[in-house]
Amino acid sequence: MVMDKDTSDCNNMSPGDPVSSADGHTTSKPSCASLKMFLAALCFSYFAKAFAGSYMKSSITQIERRFDISSSVAGIVDGSFEIGNLLMIAFVSYFGAKLHRPRIIAAGCLVMSFGSFLSAMPHFFMGPYKYETSVAQRTVENNITEDVSLCSANQTFLDYNQNDCGKEFGSYLWLFIMIGNLLRGIGETPITPLGISYLDDFSRPENTPLYIAFLHTTALFGPMTGFMVGSLCARLYVDIGFTDLDKISITPQDTRWVGAWWMGFIVAGALTLLSAIPFFFIPKSLKKQGEKAEENHESCKIKEESEKSNTKTKTLNKPTMKGFFKALKSLCYNRLYVMLLFVTLLQTNSFIGFITYKPKYMEQQFGQSTSKSNFITGVSTLPAAALGMFLGGLIMKKYKFGLLGATKLSFATSFVAFLLSLSAFFLSCDNNDVAGITVTYDGYKQDAFKESFLYSSCNSPCSCSVKKWDPVCGENQMTYMSACLAGCTSFIGTGKNKVYHNCTCIKAAGFQSHNYTASLGVCPRDDSCSRMFLYYIISGVISTFIYALGAASGYILLLWTVTPEIKALAVGVYMLLIRALAGIPAPTYFGALIDKTCFKWGTRLCGGRGACRMYNNNAFRNTFLGLMAGIRTVSYIFSIVFLFMVKKQVPTGIVKSSNENQSKELTNENVYTKCASDEQHLNCDIQKESCM
Repeated sequence: MVMDKDTSDCNNMSPGDPVSSADGHTTSKPSCASLKMFLAALCFSYFAKAFAGSYMKSSITQIERRFDISSSVAGIVDGSFEIGNLLMIAFVSYFGAKLHRPRIIAAGCLVMSFGSFLSAMPHFFMGPYKYETSVAQRTVENNITEDVSLCSANQTFLDYNQNDCGKEFGSYLWLFIMIGNLLRGIGETPITPLGISYLDDFSRPENTPLYIAFLHTTALFGPMTGFMVGSLCARLYVDIGFTDLDKISITPQDTRWVGAWWMGFIVAGALTLLSAIPFFFIPKSLKKQGEKAEENHESCKIKEESEKSNTKTKTLNKPTMKGFFKALKSLCYNRLYVMLLFVTLLQTNSFIGFITYKPKYMEQQFGQSTSKSNFITGVSTLPAAALGMFLGGLIMKKYKFGLLGATKLSFATSFVAFLLSLSAFFLSCDNNDVAGITVTYDGYKQDAFKESFLYSSCNSPCSCSVKKWDPVCGENQMTYMSACLAGCTSFIGTGKNKVYHNCTCIKAAGFQSHNYTASLGVCPRDDSCSRMFLYYIISGVISTFIYALGAASGYILLLWTVTPEIKALAVGVYMLLIRALAGIPAPTYFGALIDKTCFKWGTRLCGGRGACRMYNNNAFRNTFLGLMAGIRTVSYIFSIVFLFMVKKQVPTGIVKSSNENQSKELTNENVYTKCASDEQHLNCDIQKESCM
């Protein structure tokens, strides 16, 4: 609303509000409290929360490996944020709009900070990370030890270390991450609905789209920074500073590598803590943009002299459960609002599933490391989204689109971006040639996989384990699941520099060499795969930019399909349903379907199933991209229905008259006038009756 409803606000004005001096002239108290200050503080809080959220997304793969959980369980951990948001958002949106909104936002930032710090805590309670390996020592006669990772007859190899089973309880510490993520969701609850409604209440109507576009554009630097920090942390070993890295035999390209995932959560906690501070210095209400000081004082006099109107204002704005359900009912009967929800829910399901598992997709499809996948996401896709979002806001402001124009812009950009994204089906790489999994030991392709296929005549005398994933790359550019299964009988070097020799399976494949050597790790992809990855990145940047052009208009549609008095509630219910029906289930069912495409699962310390080590690339691609495309296709059916519904209504938007301070808004349910004239600043609920 333009002014605070309480009459006492006329006598007890906030810092920065105009006051009268003894000679009757109007002055202002020195203060930095203004709408621009609030916008700056809100931008920083958006940046901080977006940083924390994107860092969580960038760390999903690391968390999977560190705690040996499946993608579906990791999806539940990621979705706990939405659960926390869901628990509070409806009540915060309605009751918070009647209270001191900036301070409620500040409290939310503090809760987010605590949740981020809690997410980092498991690292400090767990022992050193012990990755899956076939390298072990066995004792033979005369207390002589031998390396059982090599091909050797009659050796006994345990698929798990019984001495480490007592430490496996640490794998359940992922629950701390889930609880911390849930607290982040609770803390973030008031920021969007209360922040957007506060901006819209005290800004010029024609400035609102630009402010929102600027807000979301600035916020996009949060994900960009989050993925960049995620890339940096993924390059650092999880136990950096406590482990001799020279003895580590895996590299960041290995699917067993775990980076320093916990560092980013500490940074996120510090940022969200800082973002809370400015909101404590912002008043409950501000002067409407464009109002003169004299007009503001005249409004105070009107409120002081109109006891009856003032009483009605208090009654109408008193937060009650009856008022809450009445406002909720009006939303349910708003057909445009409901149809817009259907469209947004479907598209958000697709987007959340995509952004959650995009780094994993790039790792598995193109052979990229987690660090590089996060880096590419941060420096390419997100800047394109930020630029598109900002330009979309400028387009909305310049051409003053109404509801119909905003709908057309949102639909057109989204559909064109969707068509471009379909090119990803053709930008792919085949699986690595892994003996016994994707190809036979002779090099022929095989579609199915069974553990028995890992044995061959070349390694049958070796007594190898088929549970441990410890790949080596042979000279013949074929990957073997372990040096033992490659038939290697000797090695030189230590750590990452270890090289195996006399590998009988390389010789049996017909490859001519003197030593038949194999090095640690999976064989690198060929040059054609690198080109495909480049094309995939370029296609993704273009489609993201086009989609972002309509993002601002899509969000404005939400504000223009409801009346001002329930605007905060509309945003809150919108966010609640997005959390409940997209944010929570999407990572889980996307992860569960991705799990179905796993070729080879890892082994936990005590022999249970760990994280997936290798996926079927074709099945992964078709499942991941097909699910996203199918969901978005259905969303466009509802989009077309929404477009026809809008055409039947008088377009919503800002209709300027000769008086620049007047604006008119129309919805499908009713017609109301904001009555923001120079001389009227009473509550909109009262004005609506007199102005119409």
